[in-house]
Amino acid sequence: MFQVGDKIVHPMHGAGVIDEITTKRINGVTRDYYILKLPVGGMLVMIPTESSEEIGVRPVMGAGEVDKLLEALPEIKVESDPNWNRRYRENMTRLKSGDLLEVARVMKGLMLRDGERGLSTGERKMLHSARQILISEIVMSEDSSYEDVEQRIDLALAQ
Repeated sequence: MFQVGDKIVHPMHGAGVIDEITTKRINGVTRDYYILKLPVGGMLVMIPTESSEEIGVRPVMGAGEVDKLLEALPEIKVESDPNWNRRYRENMTRLKSGDLLEVARVMKGLMLRDGERGLSTGERKMLHSARQILISEIVMSEDSSYEDVEQRIDLALAQ
């Protein structure tokens, strides 16, 4: 169980800090919730404490892991299924996994596709989400600025 002040990651929203743990009654069911405050946009996410592990909530990675991830970015292999629907589902599964390497794979694949053919509105939103998830976790892990992390990721992808 996490505590107030812990830095955690929600697979679909990115990293944030537990602002509070509260009990709420929703649809007749009383549950405890983590209130996760995300640094980007100041969004608050309510996560049921009892199902947080099932959702894929985990602690923010360590600074050493960030360096390994950034070093691995240029080497990530991406496959792009020509079928839009299948490609979208595969990318969504990767995002939901919570694995930052898979999130980076989605981001890199969509960036390459955007440069070649352009992206649909759904894929453009997915690219934005993947970038936010990746950047937010690195920002929380290293207490870096958003712009600095964005630059480091772009540099790593350009190699």
